[in-house]
Amino acid sequence: MYHFLFLFSLFIIYSFIGWTIEMVVCASVDKKIVNRGFLVGPYCPIYGFSSLIMIGVLQKYLNDAFVLFIMAIFICTFTEYITSYIMEKIFHARWWDYTNIPFNLNGRVCLTNSICFGILGTILLYVLNPMITNFLESIKVSTFNIIFFVIYIIFFIDVVTSINIINKLKITADSIRKDYTEEITSKVKDVIFKNSLLSRRLIRAFPNITFKILNIRKK
Repeated sequence: MYHFLFLFSLFIIYSFIGWTIEMVVCASVDKKIVNRGFLVGPYCPIYGFSSLIMIGVLQKYLNDAFVLFIMAIFICTFTEYITSYIMEKIFHARWWDYTNIPFNLNGRVCLTNSICFGILGTILLYVLNPMITNFLESIKVSTFNIIFFVIYIIFFIDVVTSINIINKLKITADSIRKDYTEEITSKVKDVIFKNSLLSRRLIRAFPNITFKILNIRKK
């Protein structure tokens, strides 16, 4: 149980750090604060998963910063690409699109982000992870288990709630039987903004989301 919760604690911490980075970057560009991320809470799971993978795979490259940097780019870019692909296939929506950014791959990943991920991954392995790991290990085991078990329950509820919200978005999009993606997206957003606060939050978090209807003939 302790080992599982320890890994989960790293996942949550790095997901929160990723969420914070997204908030700062987007706020500097859009001049407003928006709760970024797939989930309702303050965490971006893609950062947490990528961090755990890097921690597990890249320890053997700590003596070669350049190789570690390149491997971090590969891991983070692959994670972002596969996440975009899977979410699009499941929910019939493109959540982000880098088509207008130079050196992108199918609009799912781009060179600029990949380099930033490489830098963040290098900082993670050399600076953040040793500090955070030492801090977590200093917490009394019984106290640690209680804190992160409670956080785990909250996170689980958040995941279930968020998936339910996104599934409703998918149902709304599928109910609009048009073949034009732009028209679908516009109509779905109109419907969503008349519904729940949590649904509106998700649209604000991904303002460039594009809904797609698959295998439906135009009426």
